[in-house]
Amino acid sequence: QVQLVESGGGLVQAGGSLRLSCVGSGSIRNINAMGWYRQAPGLQREWVATISSGGSTYYAGSAKGRFTISRDNAKNTVYLQMNSLKPDDTAVYYCNIATVLSTYWGQGTQVTVSS
Repeated sequence: QVQLVESGGGLVQAGGSLRLSCVGSGSIRNINAMGWYRQAPGLQREWVATISSGGSTYYAGSAKGRFTISRDNAKNTVYLQMNSLKPDDTAVYYCNIATVLSTYWGQGTQVTVSS
């Protein structure tokens, strides 16, 4: 059974930083992309960033220049370094792992940015 567990969320003041981690366990093979999404109260889940199997990175406009996604393939782990956080970044952040056959989601970690 595949399980993704996020950590690193919390409460931070505007301008601060957080580093999210997501560790995948179980039989995860042939990973294509790993990524992060977020969902703010009352809004739909939105894409934040993706890193491909080859290490190419892609960011939503709201994350570009402030967030950095990285991965450790040996540990089935994906990270999201978030700098210059804004109150609009407040959301539950979810990690996502896409393999050749399936897509997996974590349970989410809350990020709250105070003004």
